Amino acid sequence: MSGNSHTDATQEAQHANGGGPPGQDAGEAAGARSEEAEARAPADDVVSEAADAEKERLRADLEASRRRVDELARAYQAVNKDREEFKQRLTRERERMMDVERGNVAVSLLEAIDDLDRALSMSGQDASSLAQGVRMIRDSLLAKAQGMGIERVTVVGQPYDPNVAEATDMEITTSPDEDQKVVAEFRAAYRLKDRVIRPARVKVAKYVAPAQA
Repeated sequence: MSGNSHTDATQEAQHANGGGPPGQDAGEAAGARSEEAEARAPADDVVSEAADAEKERLRADLEASRRRVDELARAYQAVNKDREEFKQRLTRERERMMDVERGNVAVSLLEAIDDLDRALSMSGQDASSLAQGVRMIRDSLLAKAQGMGIERVTVVGQPYDPNVAEATDMEITTSPDEDQKVVAEFRAAYRLKDRVIRPARVKVAKYVAPAQA
């Protein structure tokens, strides 16, 4: 009777453990966990690869954005530079046009001064009130021209420069040092800044060897 009870207890214990020996059940459980881990590994790899791909995409987007910002910055600087250069060109052109207009007015004043100079030269040393009045007008016009920045150009005794003077007469000289020098001035030259607004009319010396004179 007691032997049958022991056998029944052993069988019930085996059924409770899954019907097999205890060592066999532990091995099967470990194998199941290993298979589960192996099944999860590919999924983890996929997630990691997706994360790496997303990082690369974000890095590429960031680099593209940086390049775009650099391009826009350079374009902005170029636009600013062009605008400044355009403003400078406008300023220079406006100043040039003002100088041209100022020069035109000055030429008219200079022609009037020339007329008064001729009148005074014809009057000689006339000290009459009329001659004095003409001199005052002449000096006033000359002062106005000088106030506009008009300067007289010295040409007598200087080498002849066709940019400053017109040669209307010639004088033979036997001195080589006087060759191509201005020896007389019939009309004065004037300039405004770097521009000659009216050339002089002059007589120029031409060297001729004494044997050929």
